[in-house]
Amino acid sequence: MKMLSCIAIAAIAVAGVAAAQDRQTAIANFVGKDGKEDGRASLTAAAGGGVLIEVEVSGLPANKWVAFHVHETGKCDAATHHESAGKHFNPTSAEHGLLAASGPHAGDMPNQYVGQDGVLRAQVFNGMVSLDGKKDGIRGRALMIHANSDDYRSQPAGGAGERLSCGVIK
Repeated sequence: MKMLSCIAIAAIAVAGVAAAQDRQTAIANFVGKDGKEDGRASLTAAAGGGVLIEVEVSGLPANKWVAFHVHETGKCDAATHHESAGKHFNPTSAEHGLLAASGPHAGDMPNQYVGQDGVLRAQVFNGMVSLDGKKDGIRGRALMIHANSDDYRSQPAGGAGERLSCGVIK
């Protein structure tokens, strides 16, 4: 009986660790303009705050810098050109842009380079968000790759252009 109790306690402890790890990570499967899956991101909460985003998305314009943002709504409907994802995630109502006088906001991240093969491969750290925070949480929101680079200043989206690929953070 004691052995069964120890096994039950160990199983509960393992389940608790697995649940805690699940809360520390998330996945976003990207969908292109055609509605087909074209990539994936893995997100990991950093111990001191912020989120590390490791992303790989294919079928993008080659040899080009493109904007990469967090958007407010976790919907990636290709039929709406991903407009379903809403605006940039901005819980503090800051200006858009890493170089803006009253910015940046939480959805702003640096431009990313798409290689000659049309694949964006990057590791991006966003220190202004968390995975599951009350105000700054991004689980249930969307990651977006745009057609143009972000100029880091102009409002509301830095001239980022068309929405090429979108992934809901789950």
